[in-house]
Amino acid sequence: MIKRLITAASVLALLAIPALAAGPTKTVKIGFITTLSGPAGVIGKHMKDSADLALADLGGKIGGLPAEIIYGDDQQKPEIGLQIAHEMMERDKVNFVAGIIWSNVLLAVLHPVTATHTILVGTNAGAHPVAGKECSPYFFSTSWQNDETPEALGKYMTEKHITDVYAMAPNYAAGRDMITGFKRYFKGKIVGEVYTKLGQSDYQAEISQIRAAHPKAVFVFYPGGMGIQFVKQYAEAGLRGEIPLYSVFTSDATTLPAQRDTALGNYEAGSWSPDVDVPASKAFVAAFEKKYGYLPSYYGEQSYDAIMLINSAVKAVKGNLDDKEGLIAAMDKADFTWTRPYFRYNTNHIPIENFYLFRIAKNAEGQYYRKVEATIFTHHKDAYYHECSMK
Repeated sequence: MIKRLITAASVLALLAIPALAAGPTKTVKIGFITTLSGPAGVIGKHMKDSADLALADLGGKIGGLPAEIIYGDDQQKPEIGLQIAHEMMERDKVNFVAGIIWSNVLLAVLHPVTATHTILVGTNAGAHPVAGKECSPYFFSTSWQNDETPEALGKYMTEKHITDVYAMAPNYAAGRDMITGFKRYFKGKIVGEVYTKLGQSDYQAEISQIRAAHPKAVFVFYPGGMGIQFVKQYAEAGLRGEIPLYSVFTSDATTLPAQRDTALGNYEAGSWSPDVDVPASKAFVAAFEKKYGYLPSYYGEQSYDAIMLINSAVKAVKGNLDDKEGLIAAMDKADFTWTRPYFRYNTNHIPIENFYLFRIAKNAEGQYYRKVEATIFTHHKDAYYHECSMK
């Protein structure tokens, strides 16, 4: 059975609304799949806290209707994610499915969800098939396609004439996409391309191989607990000051509290950071810090925007949840205030957006964060939309 949680804001909203004489009041149900246990549970916490904040900011309503968010813990396993998706649709009768951190989980649930004409809003995972040949009118992303962020680093490192790069990632769908994206824009030499076990915690052997290869820089993708261990071990081995570390989804608000000084000065790329100069983003960060006492991550920002996207669509169809064509058309317009400087949907429902270079820094309050250093891409499109049948 799935772990079922309903937000306090939604319960209060339901209690506050009297029954209508014409029949029971409709309730918008959002099934939110994420990882809430194990080392990756910190990512799920950022996503859940942000989705809860969004619903609270909307007064516990979606498109003017009372709403609830039902959470499911996929335990970082595709088969569990698929089980949760089925239970949410069949037992809970959810109107939307959202969330999903891991690309292998997304690929497991994509067709079972969209085949029922249930709209799926991905708030992190961006496996390349969902942007290309397996795109669906019932799938929307509020994040990116996996290749795009490493493409930005590949472009930046090429422009800086960095050569001889050692590349590493865990051996699963997203890891392979990340290195593919990096190599698409990096024009220097790849002196090593290594795929490690998903969830690996000891990187001493790989770090020894890096030292022996003498690269000019290292590119890695290690989200969550993997990133904490890799960055710490890389610094402890004395390589941080010797070989610059460039990464994606490795040092962020979910991992920096543990990485601390071992990550200072390292480079990252991404589409959002707490210091992005956008009014809606600043308001989100301030509200998040006030409510939870810590800095939000892009995992949270993407989840917050997902709830706002769903709200805009339900509002546009005046609460008619059976109007799937109307919901899709409204979501395609993305008619609400985003937390990013630029955002619109491509024909495959993957965002067209900006990507930035970050450097890990520490603010006056002692918090570690990804400081915006430069804009790498503006209005960037993923590499797979031409393969999508939607036009």
